[in-house]
Amino acid sequence: MRTTLSILILFLLAVACSPGDRASLPAQGAAPAPPPAPSGPLVVFLGDSLTAGYGLGGEQAYPALVEKRLKEQGVPVHVLNAGVSGDTTAGGLARLDWLLSQKPDVVVVGLGGNDGLRGLPLEQAEKNLREIVRRSKGAGARVLLLGMQIPPNYGPEYASGFADMYPRIAKEMDVPLVPFLLAGVGGEAGLNQADGIHPTAAGQEKVADLVTPYVAGVLND
Repeated sequence: MRTTLSILILFLLAVACSPGDRASLPAQGAAPAPPPAPSGPLVVFLGDSLTAGYGLGGEQAYPALVEKRLKEQGVPVHVLNAGVSGDTTAGGLARLDWLLSQKPDVVVVGLGGNDGLRGLPLEQAEKNLREIVRRSKGAGARVLLLGMQIPPNYGPEYASGFADMYPRIAKEMDVPLVPFLLAGVGGEAGLNQADGIHPTAAGQEKVADLVTPYVAGVLND
């Protein structure tokens, strides 16, 4: 009886460890299968701290909220938030080639605020923005330009010249424009953090409400 039981155990072990079964199991330490690639058009938001969602979680920044709103509308869009706090138009231009290598369908350009707050030459800021638009369109992406305004710290002439460059670029380069990214948010204490510059989570929601229809329009163009 003991001999019969031993033979039975050896038989079961042989079946459990047969080469065919071992081949069907993943090798120890094998890398997991990569996740499926995101579906839908890719929208890249190229911006500064306003885009990055300074002081907030990434899911609270307006690009993520725009993505959420569009998906709720049945648009399976995929958003890449390329906002970098402190970035200028020159910094955005320096990062552009890598972003374009991702083959975006739309590039949303939200830069210039830091140029203005630092009093940098408007001619150079405009040149950089035009080059960002030109390269993005040349790579086959549609472009949405986000207009900005600054307080008159450097005088009304500089502030008005700063605000005027966005509609001029949009008109001459034939791209849609959000006239002022922070419309309804800028200057509203309850919608901005203590620094008076960066929107709170509620402020970012209002920015997303403003930007979403423009992105939808570009995607449907």
